[in-house]
Amino acid sequence: MAHSHEHTTQKNYGKAFAIGIGLNIAFVAVEIFYGLLANSSALLADAGHNASDVLSLIFAWAAIRLASIKPKGKYTYGLRKTTILVSILNALLLFGAVIAIGWDAVGKFKNPEPVAGTQVMIVAGIGVVINTITALLFMKGQKDDLNIKGAFLHMAADAGVSLGVVAAGLLINLTGIQWIDPVMSFIIILVILWGTWRLFTDSIDLALDAVPKQIKLDKVRNFLLSQNGVNDIHDLHVWAMSTTQIALTAHLIMPEGFNDEFISELQKKLEHEFGIGHTTFQIENERIEKECKTDC
Repeated sequence: MAHSHEHTTQKNYGKAFAIGIGLNIAFVAVEIFYGLLANSSALLADAGHNASDVLSLIFAWAAIRLASIKPKGKYTYGLRKTTILVSILNALLLFGAVIAIGWDAVGKFKNPEPVAGTQVMIVAGIGVVINTITALLFMKGQKDDLNIKGAFLHMAADAGVSLGVVAAGLLINLTGIQWIDPVMSFIIILVILWGTWRLFTDSIDLALDAVPKQIKLDKVRNFLLSQNGVNDIHDLHVWAMSTTQIALTAHLIMPEGFNDEFISELQKKLEHEFGIGHTTFQIENERIEKECKTDC
């Protein structure tokens, strides 16, 4: 039996999360206040979207911290899986925000009320700046962690949504058409659903230990079979231990045996070619493999 463990150094994103969370909490409060004051469904929709993203940032930060806790007791893998559970929770929160936004927008369609377009433009314009700054905080780290990437994409999308709200305020000022405001709310809903559905399905797959979407299992199998001395392979499993770590286990049929150098090189190749950093191999000869087929 041979194995390797991936020890990825967690970058300290604490400052970026703290700044992003602080800025966005303050802005959500401003949006809600002026959304009610300006009677803007689009501004309130944007506030709801931003509020769900604040929660996403908080949960992502907590999950990254929990994932760094070393294995202990019955948690032999540590708490790495919390990053995946948080991704599911974030998706559910966004679905909840969609329902609330849609409910408010439908009400504005049924009973349209005057919207203060100028106030909407100013507040949403501030949102473009804040969300852009927050997105930039996570831009460099998005390749390291799916949660960091999610934070970046959420904030970048928020900047775009806020820009749309600015456009809605401008159009209301120019045309006086009040239903532009709830229409923009439904556009925001579509933007949220487009990103959230993919986040939800990807997270469910990882929670069920499906092969990560960036890994092609047939390519991994063929790669292992192409190694010198490997006659066959069975019980091949690839799954995500967290949003950043991928694991692999396999039984390799090697009649001539193996040495430590072979295993070490194979592990390095798997990490380089496929990004699989936690590998465990059981090496068998022909006789053991045949017995396994009969008895297992």
